[in-house]
Amino acid sequence: QVQLIESGGRLVHAGGSLRLDCAASGLTFRNYAVGWFRQALGQEREFVSAITYNGRSTYYADSVKGRFSISRDNANNTVYLQMNSLKPEDTAVYYCAAYQSGWGIVTRVAQEYDHWGQGTQVTVSS
Repeated sequence: QVQLIESGGRLVHAGGSLRLDCAASGLTFRNYAVGWFRQALGQEREFVSAITYNGRSTYYADSVKGRFSISRDNANNTVYLQMNSLKPEDTAVYYCAAYQSGWGIVTRVAQEYDHWGQGTQVTVSS
């Protein structure tokens, strides 16, 4: 079955950096768009970033633009989220998600994603 496994979350000081990995299995990964979402305690899940199936287009929420960078390695079925200049408001559980798409654009709508990981906790202390 399809599995998405996030890793890399931990406690970090404000201004620090983290890289989150999303390892996929059970699907033809190169045919899937992948997104990162996050959910802070008591808040709704929100879009963070996404990447097209071929990695040619990337998308970011305004709140992370210029600080986060998404990339993928289709040979290793992995998507990365490099997070720099972290702020306390970035504290959340981060989820990766995927849906099958050969289009050159990616949706920011969580309900459009078919497969989800279990999440990884990122905590940024001030």
